[in-house]
This record gives sequence, C-alpha cells and structure tokens, in this order.
Amino acid sequence: MTERALRLGTRRSKLALAQSGHVADAVRQLSGRPVELVEITTYGDVSREHLAQIGGTGVFVAALRDALLAGEVDFAVHSLKDLPTAQHPDLVLAAIPQREDPRDVLVARDGLTLDRLPKGARIGTGSPRRTAQLNAYARSHGLTIETVPIRGNIDTRVGYVHKGELDAVVLAAAGLNRIGRTDEVTDFLSVDAVLPAPGQGALAIECAASATDLVAVLAELDDPYTRAAVTAERSLLAALEAGCSAPVGALADLLAEDSGRGQTVTEMRLRGVVGTTDGSTLVQLSTTGPVPTSYDEAMALGRELADEMLAKGAAGLMGERAL
Repeated sequence: MTERALRLGTRRSKLALAQSGHVADAVRQLSGRPVELVEITTYGDVSREHLAQIGGTGVFVAALRDALLAGEVDFAVHSLKDLPTAQHPDLVLAAIPQREDPRDVLVARDGLTLDRLPKGARIGTGSPRRTAQLNAYARSHGLTIETVPIRGNIDTRVGYVHKGELDAVVLAAAGLNRIGRTDEVTDFLSVDAVLPAPGQGALAIECAASATDLVAVLAELDDPYTRAAVTAERSLLAALEAGCSAPVGALADLLAEDSGRGQTVTEMRLRGVVGTTDGSTLVQLSTTGPVPTSYDEAMALGRELADEMLAKGAAGLMGERAL
C-alpha cells in the first residue's frame, strides 16, 4: 500500500508554482512519498488595490494558512517576505531553505542601468521601500526620476517596459532567478543603494505544529545561516512596528575570513533603513556581531538595531501604519 501523497499548498502564480515545485521535489526525495501541489487563490492575488490598502503582507498567506489549519493541505510554501512577523500559534516554520539572491534588480528599456536612466525616467514599483530608496538614490546622484505605483505578476510588470509605458521596473532578483528570466535584468541594484525587504529571496515552509513527523522531514531543508539572517531582519521589522505601508529595508549578511582551508564565517552584519517615500530623509544604520546561534540571539540583534534607528528618528518617518 502506497502512502498518501503529501499535499503542498501554493499560490497559483508562475513564480509561486516554480518555488513550490522545487520544494516538492526536495520533499519527495527526503520522504520517499509523493507530493502533489494544491493551488490556492489568496486575496492578494485577486485584489487590484495596492498592498498597503488591503492589509499588507498577510494578504498573500491567509488563505494558505486557513487551508493548513483546516487540514486541506499538509504544508505550504510562502515567500518569506510575505509572512507576517508574528508566528501563528498553531503553525510552525519548519524550514527556511538556503536563500536566493536577496537583491532588487532593474529591468529597463535599451539595457539601461540605474545610473544611466534618462532625466524624468518613469520607474514602476509597488513597494514603498523601493520607492523611498530609489528617490533617495536619485537625490544623492543628481538624477530626476518618477516612481509609478504598479501591481501584478512578473509578466505584467515587465510588460510595462516592453510596451513603452515605463522606462524601467524594479523586481526581486530571486523571483526572476526562480523562473529562469535573469537574462532580462539590466542592472543588479547594489544593497548599498537599495536594501531589500526583510526576508527577501528566502522561502518559508510552514506546517501544523502538531504534525511532528512532517516537521522533522521538512527540517532537513532548513539552512541555519539563512534562518539566523532572516530572523534578525524580521525582528528589526517587528520592532519598528512596520506595516506594509512603512518603507523598511533590512539585510543580514555573513562576513567570512579565509582561514587557508576555505572561508570561515566569523560575524553577521545587519543593516536597516527606513525613510520617507520621497527619499528626502532616510535613517540607515548597521551593526555587526557574532553570528547568532539561537533564535533569541537573532531576535536580539534585530531589536537592538531597531532601537538605535528609533533613537535616530525612524519613528517620525514611518507615516501612518496600515491597520
């Protein structure tokens, strides 16, 4: 008698299906069980409103979590940056696999890079975080740009450039990598110019806390360095009490030394930014310390940097939070 297939809950977008397909393959190998994708439509997928208006990050995960809690699926794959920072009491983040490239990228007409965009260039993004940092970059480099709010999947967004409606759009490198479209990137944006969203490029594999056997299988896919990094980033976000309307960027990266026998990770650097969407004011700070070896240490790293940012005036930049 063959074991029942494990049901993996996923959003229906091309990117979500690609991400979930990779995870399904890995779980099949680990468990020896068949895995089937169960496609679920979330409110964030069908609404055309801007994210800040419809409740922020959680709109993409609520339907998947409902299916988990109802036993309709056994586990779910999310883009980590879509997950609310507060953990659900009946669910567990069983694995955070090794992170993809966390950077943002530019897809622009005529192969243009950010620093070569023409005066008055129209750049599409649905993210206040990207808007704030792009405008700040433009101000400091003597560029004149116009940021245009957009929604939609990768095809829709890139389509605005192909149709000549926009000069460029900004997307996450990880998404384009996962669907094999990195060749369309005209500029990988330095994290010194645009810090990514907390958790960008990482996947979250979630299941019911009561499913202990499945939790143990999924834990094999966990990457401890990625988990430490994104935990620190999300702790910073939570401590800043940032709803989706607040332009917060964060990135924790590992600093390594060459020990003669290869690279040895020695420290973790956490950078954070919050600013006004017009780019006129940014609070940008970083801290470096030992690589966290526990959840509590990673959380503390994020909280400490958030406290420093608040002391430097970050709270006054946040604008009204989306409820």
